[in-house]
Amino acid sequence: MAINALHSAASGLSALSTSIDVTANNLANANTVGFKTSRTNFEDLLYLQKAQPGVENANGDMRPAGIQVGLGTRLSNTQADFTIGSPLKTNADFDVMIQGDGFFKVALLPDQGDGVGYTRAGNFFRNRDGDLVLGNSNGPRLEPALNVPEGVTGIEITEDGTISGVTPGSVAPTELGQLQTTTFVNRAGLKSIGGNIFTETPSSGQPIEGTPGEGTLGTILHKFLESSNVDPVIELVSLIKTQRAFEMNSQTIQAADEALQVIGNLSRF
Repeated sequence: MAINALHSAASGLSALSTSIDVTANNLANANTVGFKTSRTNFEDLLYLQKAQPGVENANGDMRPAGIQVGLGTRLSNTQADFTIGSPLKTNADFDVMIQGDGFFKVALLPDQGDGVGYTRAGNFFRNRDGDLVLGNSNGPRLEPALNVPEGVTGIEITEDGTISGVTPGSVAPTELGQLQTTTFVNRAGLKSIGGNIFTETPSSGQPIEGTPGEGTLGTILHKFLESSNVDPVIELVSLIKTQRAFEMNSQTIQAADEALQVIGNLSRF
C-alpha cells in the first residue's frame, strides 16, 4: 500500500539528511590540519515477503522469483577516510608530519579515552613549561612528555622522530627527546572527539606504539604539516547527488499522498 511508500521515503529523507550533515562537516574542515573526511554508508531495511521464491505450484513447477517489498533505508555507519593529506611547508620548528601510518599520542582529561588521545595533526607548540603541546584550543601535552628548554636553537627532527637542538653555551647539537607514534589494527573504529583528536574504542583494537619508521609506522617530516584530505570536488558532487536523492524521496511522499487521497475519495462514490 501507499502507506509503506510513505514510511520508506521518510526513512530515505532521514538518512540523506544525515549524509548532508556529514558532507557539510567535511567541507567545513577543508583547511583543518590533519582532518580526515568521513563518508556515510547506507543499508536497506526489512522486506515484506508477499510471495516466497521457490514455492511449487500444482504442476510441480517452482516460482522463479518471489515478491519482496522493501521498507526503506537507514544509515549504517560513518567511515573515516585516512588517506594522507598533502604536505604543507611551514618552516616552524615544532611542525611535523607523519609520512605514512601512525598517530601522535597526547594527554587528555581522565574522562576522555582513558586520558589519552591520538592525532594526525602535528602543529605543536612549547607551553610555558617548555613541554610540547598540540596546537588546538585545549593544548594537550604530547605523550611521552617532551621538554625543550628555553633558549634552545637550531631545532632538528629526524625521520625517526629524534629531536635535537643547540642548548645555550653549547656549539654541538644535543639530543632532547624522541617522538613516538601509534597505530591501530582498525583505524576506522577510532572515535573522533573533536580538536583533531581520536580516542581508542573496543572496535579499533589496542594501540600499537613504536618509533617512526619501524614496521608499518610512517616516518617524520620536519617543518611540514599534513593538510586536510578533503577533496572539494568530490564533496560537492556527493552533495549534489544527495540533494537530488533527497528531492526524489520528497516526490515519492507526494506521489504516495496523492494515491492515498484517491483511495480516500473512493468512499464518495
